[in-house]
Amino acid sequence: MHFTALILMLGLLWPVGPPPPEILRGWQPPAGPYAPGHRGVDLAAPPDTPVLAPTAGTVTFAGPVGGRGVLTLTLPGTGLPPLRTTFSPVTPLVAKGTQVRPGAPIARVAPGTHCPETCLHWGLLRGDTYLNPLVLIRRAPSRLLPTGD
Repeated sequence: MHFTALILMLGLLWPVGPPPPEILRGWQPPAGPYAPGHRGVDLAAPPDTPVLAPTAGTVTFAGPVGGRGVLTLTLPGTGLPPLRTTFSPVTPLVAKGTQVRPGAPIARVAPGTHCPETCLHWGLLRGDTYLNPLVLIRRAPSRLLPTGD
């Protein structure tokens, strides 16, 4: 399935909100596997904010990585290898193997050192390739407004 058609089919929800959260830091793809970059987006969210499943999926990891909590949700029907969306730093509320529906609480934002202020780091991968998770969100089209001159 073509990636664009897949995105339209999924119609994912924001993992924190509503309203849509402020994006504190955007996606900056690295030039290589060990190069600097930002392999996801940081969404403003105070500690203990519920993290909701943006779509149906299976929890394929829920536990600590490098001293902070991480949860990975694998999305069915998204090709091979399937898309995986990741969340950190979090306190997982569900265990590995749990199948979740869109909007189900899967974690809570944990205090962490990833952002200067508390945030949720949201990532997207296909295999070992990092993708911009914002492509999964249906957003209203941009509109130009008159300047009032």
